[in-house]
Amino acid sequence: MALFSRSRPTPLDGVDLLLADLDGVVYAGPGALPHAIDSLNRAAQDRPLGYITNNASRRDETVAAHLRELGLHTKARDVVTSPQAAMRLLRDRVPAGAVVLVVGGDGLVHELEKAGYRVTRSAEDSPAAVVQGFAPEVGWAQLAEAAYALALPEDEGGIPWIATNTDWTIPQARGIAPGNGTLVSAVHTAVGRLATVAGKPERPIFDEAVARFGAQRPLFIGDRLDTDIAGAQAAGMASALVLTGIDRPKHVLAAPTHSRPDFILSDLRELHEPYPETIVKGDVTTVGSASVRIDGPDVRIIAEGDRPIDLVRAGAAAIWATGRAIYGFRVPERLYADPFHRP
Repeated sequence: MALFSRSRPTPLDGVDLLLADLDGVVYAGPGALPHAIDSLNRAAQDRPLGYITNNASRRDETVAAHLRELGLHTKARDVVTSPQAAMRLLRDRVPAGAVVLVVGGDGLVHELEKAGYRVTRSAEDSPAAVVQGFAPEVGWAQLAEAAYALALPEDEGGIPWIATNTDWTIPQARGIAPGNGTLVSAVHTAVGRLATVAGKPERPIFDEAVARFGAQRPLFIGDRLDTDIAGAQAAGMASALVLTGIDRPKHVLAAPTHSRPDFILSDLRELHEPYPETIVKGDVTTVGSASVRIDGPDVRIIAEGDRPIDLVRAGAAAIWATGRAIYGFRVPERLYADPFHRP
């Protein structure tokens, strides 16, 4: 993993495709996050730049237009959405022309119609499948229609249920709001079934992106360990976690093996900076001028260093290398202090 490399390339060295999440990476709400636009435009000078989003409420062209307004040079083709990934799954289960019940917004309806399906909002139309995605206007009435349509388990002759994603939260300008996972969970609670998931952390959305760009060495940037980083790792893709969205330093230190990023960034400017080497001498782990020691059940800060991000990197490297879970340690609060920007 790049986190333990002794060389000093930037995270972008050798990358032939840069993929970025949107919420919490490029923007929070309608506004761009600090340094995101300049950093991404600079990265796009040397390689294709694409975007992967679990948000199913908007069309790819609408997302691209928003990104252009923020100053990025984005076309609709550069945006890979969870509804597009859902279509990959749906085509294997339901033939084009079938009626599909939609819980969600315009982005999901657009992809279904483009794929040749007929859209309904009512379980009374005998839909062949239910596809569920986030939209701010989704409420009880739409969730109830999904529950009516999904009353019979699929293994007993019921219809397929595909969720674009199951993100529990969405970062917004005013704070953290409920995401599609909460809405999918409401239907699950009502019917006792689990949805098949198309978006992160499942592979379909990553496979769609890699196939679309023909990449061999992609790097994915995200702000969530459980969806972005775990998904990239499952897809065999290098990843970078940026601390401008959902997950914080304390989550990084506790990250399980399947959701540990190759790079930890405080903001996207660090894509272009040499990534510091991690030096392990005995029980001391050093990144930059920050050092951490593992002393039995105690994680001790030897030197805080001059960059908070390097202290997080050193702490993560030291804890991860032990193979022990975070709850087996006493961790000083200073190690997971959070001076980094977040929405």
